[in-house]
Amino acid sequence: MKVFITGGAGYIGSHTALELLRSGHEICVYDNFSNATPEALARVKRLANKDFVQVSGDIRAQDDLVGAMQAFQPDAVIHFAGVKAVGESHADPLKYYDNNVLGSLRLLQAMDQVGCQQIVFSSSATVYGTVHYLPYDEKHPLNPTNPYGQSKLMVERIIQDWCAAKPQASAVLLRYFNPAGAHESGDIGEDPSGVPNNLVPFATQVAVGRRPALQVFGNDYDTADGTGERDYIHVTDLALAHSAGLDFASRHQGCEVFNIGTGQPYSVMQIIQALEQVSGKPIPYALAPRRAGDIARFYAGVEKAKALLNWQAERDIVAICDSAWQWQAQNPQGYSA
Repeated sequence: MKVFITGGAGYIGSHTALELLRSGHEICVYDNFSNATPEALARVKRLANKDFVQVSGDIRAQDDLVGAMQAFQPDAVIHFAGVKAVGESHADPLKYYDNNVLGSLRLLQAMDQVGCQQIVFSSSATVYGTVHYLPYDEKHPLNPTNPYGQSKLMVERIIQDWCAAKPQASAVLLRYFNPAGAHESGDIGEDPSGVPNNLVPFATQVAVGRRPALQVFGNDYDTADGTGERDYIHVTDLALAHSAGLDFASRHQGCEVFNIGTGQPYSVMQIIQALEQVSGKPIPYALAPRRAGDIARFYAGVEKAKALLNWQAERDIVAICDSAWQWQAQNPQGYSA
């Protein structure tokens, strides 16, 4: 299959590109490198020992996007491109609607122009918002509490309407929980710009000496150790979920949504302890007040993905922390080194 990957140089995109190449797919990576680097793609090429098409461009640039797709003639699209920091989305909501919503509209229009009718979309569990019950399943009410989550939900609904208007079209919407970890080689991993927004990359930067200490936001939640619990999914398992999504889209019409997680939450302190164990390094931390909007527990119901995608997470929290540490230890300054 020929797969057009928007945002394919990013954290999840690069791991997915590698797994697709290893499975025999042809790929074209389309990325504006606003939050990624060509070095990630160079490493993907080396790990896969296969070449692929790379195009530098923005999904909002309609002519460039259509030109790249016409040249490649994809059978399917995996759509990662977008911005994703919850805090920033509160400060600059228009940036999120412009990148995530307008960019997705331009992509669907380009797909129509080149006759491509299959898409796998990188959505987010943030579309669920306030907890009504746990675990979150795909029928849980949708009420995102920040512009980032709102933008993801808007794109989901746009894709659903696009799909409904095209009887032969197929869309798979993947709602991720907390991606973490790195490729087992340690050659590709998470390299956030500036201060990491997520626990695991921040903690590994503390362990490698880039940052003095970790902040733990709240230790008085109704959890086993008082710190917040989240569902962490290994990035390689997440990449394989996209491969399963492509296979599903090739055999079904219509739009389906799937949670992509493990169904098992881990606390902040459990993550710190696991990282200290695999790294052999202390991870200093300081307690801080709860952040507005944070909840005690957040994890996925994953039965639908198991049943329909024939996919489930295989890597546990130790594998996540070990691979994240191997990446950080081998690349203490990320790709920039």
